[in-house]
Amino acid sequence: MYLEHFRFSREPFSIAPDPGFLYLSAGHNEAFSHLEYGLSHGGFVLITGEVGTGKTTLLRNLVRGTPDHMDIAFILNPRLTAKELLETICDELGIQYDRTATVSIKHFIDLLTRHLLQAHRAGRSTVLVIDEAQNLAPGVFEQIRLLTNLETDERKLLRIILIGQPELDEMLAKTELRQLSQRTPQGTSCFRWTPQKPWPMWSIG
Repeated sequence: MYLEHFRFSREPFSIAPDPGFLYLSAGHNEAFSHLEYGLSHGGFVLITGEVGTGKTTLLRNLVRGTPDHMDIAFILNPRLTAKELLETICDELGIQYDRTATVSIKHFIDLLTRHLLQAHRAGRSTVLVIDEAQNLAPGVFEQIRLLTNLETDERKLLRIILIGQPELDEMLAKTELRQLSQRTPQGTSCFRWTPQKPWPMWSIG
């Protein structure tokens, strides 16, 4: 009924995050800048915010505008083991492996390293994006930390963006994860949405 009344071409309100209806407030612009930094400069980027602040919508909008020379491994369901994480990354990047055989973590790392080096030589960049990262298990965080070690003399081979709820900050502050949290201050970007800055998403036609 309201489509005709307001002359909308399609329904503007949906449970699913639709980047087509993205409205960037000042806070969203700042967060989006941090995401763009992660794509263009590499390293490790962490963005946290409360439920409903528009993190996933921003992320989808960013991925939609990905440059042609960039490959993205996009993980939406991070409730994975370390091995499943590596397997999912390989699937996202189109890395072939024997699905009928038992593949070790080392073998997945070797495959991923070889692929990243080939991409680097071809002038391509690779980004790993994990949404809802507060659901990652401690052992998987350690594997992510090890992935940040993949590099040449000039640059990181894999850029990593973690997006999650404030619980993600609490998890990274734990003693057993301090090596990963130490990656944030230098050569990385960190942005947190706080309750004092509630930037809701608005749908516009």
